[in-house]
Amino acid sequence: MQSAASQAAPSHKPKFSFEFFPAKTADAQEKLTQTFDELNTLNPQYFSVTYGAGGSTRDTTLGIVKNLLARSDTPIAPHLSCIGDSKAEIGELLNIYKAIGVTRLVALRGDLPSGQVNMGELPFAVDLVKFIREHSGDHFTVKVAAYPEMHPQAKNFSQDIDNLVAKHHAGAAGAITQFFYNPESYLYLRDKVAARGVDLDKFELTAGIMPITNASNLIRFADSAGADVPRYIRKQLAEYGDDSKSIRAFGFEVVLKLCEHLIREGVPSLHFYTMNKVKPNKELVEALGLV
Repeated sequence: MQSAASQAAPSHKPKFSFEFFPAKTADAQEKLTQTFDELNTLNPQYFSVTYGAGGSTRDTTLGIVKNLLARSDTPIAPHLSCIGDSKAEIGELLNIYKAIGVTRLVALRGDLPSGQVNMGELPFAVDLVKFIREHSGDHFTVKVAAYPEMHPQAKNFSQDIDNLVAKHHAGAAGAITQFFYNPESYLYLRDKVAARGVDLDKFELTAGIMPITNASNLIRFADSAGADVPRYIRKQLAEYGDDSKSIRAFGFEVVLKLCEHLIREGVPSLHFYTMNKVKPNKELVEALGLV
């Protein structure tokens, strides 16, 4: 399953990290802990933990962060969204994270829960980044989101770049992209950010990587997030139907080649959207020679 290009160690080895989503049941949380222990043996730079719309998983996220911090010295970076929340609520959470040893955050606007209309005191991610800096100084390394294929709600790509650059100037140390399968979209974003005068050695543009293991889940995630799944991938996945083994093998080759392309282009880091699974993520990291 390993391509010829990946059999030799790449001349450039990017850093890598993993993302988890909050487990809702006791059994799922136990499984997540086991997944963390296995992936942590690969020595990632950090793990991130997502956060539901309007803070709907705040307590669960906090509990997972505490648990993972107690198991390892690997940094844990909670997601923190701002839309619909007050400064007092976010400030309280920042104090808790600082007290338990969190040094990294992923700062996002987030989505309003269904039926809620109040945008809160910090309606956009740039406002959240500014508030984190005002509240906590330089304690946290803050990453934000970037969109190689443009944020679904942006008017145009230039405006989207403006928003990303504004988050950098507000105090963000880097950005993690939405997942994508066309490497040129990442490279175009990178070049446009650099053309705005941003030093990419100081504002790290991490490529978000989504392994392909389930066709229907992938298409649903992509459609809801405004991410493009190229036609050849959609057609091949449709051709495989319920043949999960073929889907996983095809998906592995697609994502492996994507990562190899990005590594040749000097991508500084890869962030794997794990879906709380070990095997597809571990196989990719090992095949890329990053361990």
